[in-house]
Amino acid sequence: MELRLGGKNALITGSSHGIGYAIAQRLLQAGCHVAVNGRDAGRLAQAVATLGPVVSIVGDASQPEEARRMVAMACDRLNHPLDILVCNVGSGASVPPGQESFAEWQRVFALNLWSSTNMVEAARDVLTRTRGTIVCISSICGVEVIPGAPVTYSAAKAALNAYVKGIARPLGKQGIRINAIAPGNILFPGSVWARKLAENRSQVEAMLEREVALATLGLPQQIADWVAWLASDASAFATGSIFTVDGGQVRS
Repeated sequence: MELRLGGKNALITGSSHGIGYAIAQRLLQAGCHVAVNGRDAGRLAQAVATLGPVVSIVGDASQPEEARRMVAMACDRLNHPLDILVCNVGSGASVPPGQESFAEWQRVFALNLWSSTNMVEAARDVLTRTRGTIVCISSICGVEVIPGAPVTYSAAKAALNAYVKGIARPLGKQGIRINAIAPGNILFPGSVWARKLAENRSQVEAMLEREVALATLGLPQQIADWVAWLASDASAFATGSIFTVDGGQVRS
């Protein structure tokens, strides 16, 4: 399938490693001009060194003023308004269910919800000019209750899914499409699943056999392929949707 993404300008938040890094790779392969982002300058520099010709923007998307600065910098350094915004900042690391605190709720929502809403608000005017697309990276934890998953993370991703569905209509009137991908268990160096495999491979394999139809872990590149499709005109009739990509784990 020809995605015709050549020459498009994309900003990917949280793209120094894992899923975000794979998305940057995929959009570069498709011919996009890419700006990558992370909070850790050193880690982002390492990613840039292996990605190739990308724009590097250090910043914290969970802060509104930082989000605005990042969008302005991306447009300036790419020499063109954004066509594609990928909101990938997020983390499932939190306290066990039942141990939530006010501070933890604030921290997890900042990472997994405000980081997306801030970026969408900051980029809205620019994307209106290009009739652009937005893809948010959510989680199956926001689709249904996953036993053992942090309640803070699950609630934040459920809120992100509701936001994507709700904001699609007003954005659509401006010619902007927005969708989300809800990945399942994704394996990459440094991920929670890499750690769990190292600690107890047989336990992970048993869980996959019991809970996942395809009985395997996913890869960042598989999520990146979905992002490329949703960012392209091949998905021109899709907006306000949550696409679950989990190997057949969720039942709802």
